[in-house]
Amino acid sequence: MIGTLSSLDSICTKSTALRERAVSGTPDGPSPASGTPRAPGLPVTERHSVGRTASELRDYRAAFHAAQLAMAVVDREGLVVTANEALAALLGTSTAALAEQPAADLVDLAADARTWHAYREVLRGRRSRFRCTRRLKHPDGHSLWAEVSVAPVPDSPSVLVSVADISDRRELQARLRHLQMHDPVTRLPNRTLFFERLSAALDSSAYGHSGTGRIGLCYLDLDGFKAVNDTLGHRTGDRLLSAVAARLTACADQAGYTRSSGHLVARLGGDEFALLVEDSTGTEQLADLARSVLVSLQEPFDLAGQRLSVSASIGVVERVAAGTTATGLMQAADTTLYWAKADGKARWTLFDPERNAHRMTRQALTSTLRPAVERGEFTLQYQPLVGMEDGVVRGVEALVRWRHPQFGMLAPNRFIGIAEEDGSIVQLGRWVLRTACRQARQWQLDHPDEAPLFVSVNVAVRQVWDSDLVADVAGVLAETGLAPELLQLELTESAVMGSAGRPLQALQALSDMGVQIAIDDFGTGYSNLAYLSRLPVSVLKLDGSFVRGFQYEEGGTHPNPADEVIVETLVQLAHRLGLTVTAECVETPEQAARLRRIGCDTGQGWLYSRAVAPEKIDTMIGVSPLPA
Repeated sequence: MIGTLSSLDSICTKSTALRERAVSGTPDGPSPASGTPRAPGLPVTERHSVGRTASELRDYRAAFHAAQLAMAVVDREGLVVTANEALAALLGTSTAALAEQPAADLVDLAADARTWHAYREVLRGRRSRFRCTRRLKHPDGHSLWAEVSVAPVPDSPSVLVSVADISDRRELQARLRHLQMHDPVTRLPNRTLFFERLSAALDSSAYGHSGTGRIGLCYLDLDGFKAVNDTLGHRTGDRLLSAVAARLTACADQAGYTRSSGHLVARLGGDEFALLVEDSTGTEQLADLARSVLVSLQEPFDLAGQRLSVSASIGVVERVAAGTTATGLMQAADTTLYWAKADGKARWTLFDPERNAHRMTRQALTSTLRPAVERGEFTLQYQPLVGMEDGVVRGVEALVRWRHPQFGMLAPNRFIGIAEEDGSIVQLGRWVLRTACRQARQWQLDHPDEAPLFVSVNVAVRQVWDSDLVADVAGVLAETGLAPELLQLELTESAVMGSAGRPLQALQALSDMGVQIAIDDFGTGYSNLAYLSRLPVSVLKLDGSFVRGFQYEEGGTHPNPADEVIVETLVQLAHRLGLTVTAECVETPEQAARLRRIGCDTGQGWLYSRAVAPEKIDTMIGVSPLPA
């Protein structure tokens, strides 16, 4: 042991000798006559070698061995010169056994290249110090976490290695992290930990580790959970969430979707849960998991004497992990969950790229519809309404189109529903009404010797409720100079039938003004024929589904005679009520001939013309009749 402590003695003795020679005026140091001030009351030798006397050197050695911090002096070759009792106890051996041992092996400094390089740099004097954390194995079998610091000893070729046991600190950090990363109600991983694991799974797939290279996710939401909280209280709601979490975990365990680091089941917040499947084998695997979850949750829950039944909606996403981001995967799962709820709840739905593309397109249209009216992106095309008896164009229906800068020319069925939902139909409807009336008046001025064409404009119910339609129509007619009888407003059957209050008053006021009111797609809604006599309606437009039944097969056999009977009855009834009848979707001469024979007044369809630009309508005015 005396030999092993020689390094400490030499380090301290060398420093003391140098300082004493400096004080005594030897060639190694300046003379006392050099003017160096002296501290009063202290001999020169004692003053310059404080802490380095033989007595204090013994104290240093004693402190080194008595210190609770585990330490070892290591030479430039990395071998232990001397170690204290604390290090020997930490490593479960004796100080004598540590002598001449490679320090790197004792505290695992060669475990990774970066740490080994830093350690070697300190030994060679090229780096001042470094610190790292290591997990060490005790001979009795238990593991401990240690913080290892390596620093050169001043004025010595040796290096001091100190090792601090930080196992308690690491355990506390682990407990705090567990609390931070887990939901207090269900004890499941929370949103933060879920996304951490999801990102790690996607990263590991990117580096080509073994596995299928695919990833799956079941994202579920409890149906009607808010009602449980509102009626039974949050305590019962929390119990229900805990019970649901237990069943989800059991489903994951049964299917084998767990791993040593914890369940891949998480509560993302509220009543939303997620089940992550790494290295999935395909959509069928995720579908099986979703089905088992639904079956499990259908069983009633017994919560402190209360029996509750709940259901869940599940969005299922499964795809190749490469190129997938956590954000993209969750967006797809959230969209699919929304589909499951919209489709009726208590079901699972698989992500559909085509359906998602349609949704994205719809969202893009929704966000740009209002500004599109102001930018003038809409245009009107007109489809002729032809007299069945003579084939002469009597009027036109104005059909709006959207010249979208991204999606091209869009038909009304792509955006009218969106406009009705967000209220922009009022602004768009005013533009259509004004543009159509202005065009009808222009045709009248351009062809003064011909009978003027009437223009038919579609009106949504929301235009009646959310605006003063009567005032809008009166203003447009006054502005354009179009006679009221040359304007026809079309409303769907479901909108007109059963109208009361403001809608009925508006229709009556428009009729009194001289404007024609038409019921569009008649025969597809309520079909309350008795109600027709009480409405200010002047025109019925038969839905195309009836007219399509007039199509003859080869050989002259009619596929559905009942359609003819229905149409003939409706035409006779309408005429007795003083109404005219327009047949939609007329496509063949045979259909036109039969409709003419049973008394339809006007026809509309591809037999006569598709919807065209106003210039095309100009060429149809005052010329040979269209097919009758």
